[in-house]
Amino acid sequence: MFKGMTLSGGVRLTALMVLALAGVTPPALAQATGGRDGAVPRRIVSFNLCADQLVMALADPEQIAGLSPYAADPRLSVVTAAAARFPRLDWNAESVVGLAPDLVLIGPSARPTRAMLAAMQIRTVDVALVSTLEHARAQAREIGALVGHPERGEAMARALEEAERRLAALARRDVATGLVIERRGYTAGPDSLAAAMIAAAGLKPPAGAPSGYGGFLSLEHLLVIRPDVLVLKDAPETAVDQSALYLTHPALRQRFPAQRIVALPARYTLCGGPALLEGLQYLERALAPLR
Repeated sequence: MFKGMTLSGGVRLTALMVLALAGVTPPALAQATGGRDGAVPRRIVSFNLCADQLVMALADPEQIAGLSPYAADPRLSVVTAAAARFPRLDWNAESVVGLAPDLVLIGPSARPTRAMLAAMQIRTVDVALVSTLEHARAQAREIGALVGHPERGEAMARALEEAERRLAALARRDVATGLVIERRGYTAGPDSLAAAMIAAAGLKPPAGAPSGYGGFLSLEHLLVIRPDVLVLKDAPETAVDQSALYLTHPALRQRFPAQRIVALPARYTLCGGPALLEGLQYLERALAPLR
């Protein structure tokens, strides 16, 4: 979309058009765009699911100018109730500009939007997906410092560390392997956040499980490698469709007794910050009976 353009060319022109559509003039925008050179941002906009939850936990409410549409989806976010008081964006740059932010937290995939915001001299910071607990702690500290509250970022990092420690205390030798599986048999690999969460409890993938970030595992292969614990993401109660049949198949339920199956809401496995903290605490409660 932006091939061949520069910020002084096509993107700059598009940015000025967005400003006009949003009713924001460049001088007004320039006055609003603080948040540079160590200044504490006064109007933060989140354009990203994980950033929504981090900024809700680490910034003052008065600093939050708007959140992404995902903030209101309880399937994805753990802050839906608290997020209801804040404006929510549409998936376009116009809705961001209209809020006159001095800091926009954005996902790494939103490159066109980032280019347009940069052309308007609006500061953007990527909030990366985390795949390890160590990265999640570092991210909490980074975002805490970014929004002017490093002590809150440090407190969250320490809370994550404590939750990990409590989960590790549940580890036992005779329950050593586990897999996180969702519809159609997609299985989280060792490089994923979901696998890192159960690894904190001493559950490692059995031999023959998908590597890397993950992959699809046939039901027959799962029954052969037979992990000690199955962690099912958003498991349906019945086979409401073809993709749900895998998780409700009689062969799976027969091979794995109920006490070796844990239901894990997917919203706990998507982001660091508050979602990860709640997820670790959830797993502690869910896995405690195995001990």
